[in-house]
Amino acid sequence: MPRKKKKNNSGLPKTHSDGGYTQRKVIPKTENQSNYLKAMIKSDVVFCTGPAGSGKTAVAVGLGCQLLQENTVGKIVIARPTVETGGGLGHLPGTYTDKIQPYLVPVLEEMGKYISRDMLDSLRFNNIIELCPLEYMRGRNFHNTFMILDEAQNATLEQIKMFVTRIGKNSKAVLNGDPDQTDLNDYMKGGLETCMERLGEIEGISICKLEGRDIVRNDIIAKILDRLG
Repeated sequence: MPRKKKKNNSGLPKTHSDGGYTQRKVIPKTENQSNYLKAMIKSDVVFCTGPAGSGKTAVAVGLGCQLLQENTVGKIVIARPTVETGGGLGHLPGTYTDKIQPYLVPVLEEMGKYISRDMLDSLRFNNIIELCPLEYMRGRNFHNTFMILDEAQNATLEQIKMFVTRIGKNSKAVLNGDPDQTDLNDYMKGGLETCMERLGEIEGISICKLEGRDIVRNDIIAKILDRLG
């Protein structure tokens, strides 16, 4: 009688040996990224700011995929504000998945470094990896989950409070963004910075800041951002 595959916390068969995972672990490329990674491992909630290309999303997504592969968590939830549409998701054509896809392409590209395309599709189909607009998270709770709020500079303080309070048992929440790239009106912005100012001394919460020197996409990006402010 053939042996059954060992199952992980998600209930899906482990796929380490059949090519579902790349066996790649997230490797920080700068000291600040290393501190960010350590903070996510030790803390329940992590707030992180930094300019474009500094690794805010890449390191968080990489760790989430690694923890899922290691069965430390059973689910990854990626949330992102959809303020850029100007009218919410309702006015966009297509299905729910079609509507949120453009917002989550960067996240999916990062996940593709750790999970094969077929396995990623399977995990999404089985809701083990859930890509969810921030506006759709109210009333939910996530246990045994690695939660990421990407582009958190576009979330209001109330939305950030709502996201953080979704965290359940054996879960982590990571909120990252670049305050200099907010698309919110003046009276709505500042939620991410407020949380980082007020919550930093609470045990179990870490505050991380990435800088221009942490940009690893292309050296020219740091120079452009430095000149343009």
